[in-house]
Amino acid sequence: VTICEIMGLRSARNAGIKVPKSTIDDAVRYVRECQNPDGGFRYMRDSGGSLWPRTAAGVASLYYAGVYEDESIARGLEYLRKNAFPRGGAPGGPMGAGFMQPHYFYGHYYAVQAMYLAGGEHWRAWWPAIREELLARQGADGSWSDGQNGNAYGTAMALIVLQMPKRYLPIFQR
Repeated sequence: VTICEIMGLRSARNAGIKVPKSTIDDAVRYVRECQNPDGGFRYMRDSGGSLWPRTAAGVASLYYAGVYEDESIARGLEYLRKNAFPRGGAPGGPMGAGFMQPHYFYGHYYAVQAMYLAGGEHWRAWWPAIREELLARQGADGSWSDGQNGNAYGTAMALIVLQMPKRYLPIFQR
């Protein structure tokens, strides 16, 4: 939920609505307090383990709040590289090993944004790997399945991830 609120604040600011700096500062502080020592993010500030979908959302939250260079981002990106790289968890691993993990599409929706915003080697490594993994896992009927959430959700999320280089997401539009 936090990332949705931060994206809403960023969108408001992009539309010319004044957003107090203190509001953004409070949001950044909260996100940073949700980071674990391993670089991953937990669901709430007070307790919980790291999971890569939350970490992707945490890193993207910091970027959307206007934090572009930060130890929290660097640690989060490293956690994602180790735990969510689109070929089974590490560059060169078996393709698709994590494809049916819980929150796979949610996680990659935010991970691809985080890697795009990180740029450089992060994007150059992540983008071809997630694109290849998604295209290899597309169903014969053109859909992607997300298990309990169904094909409509999986397909919508896969298509959003695949459009990332085109910057169609409203958050990237000026």
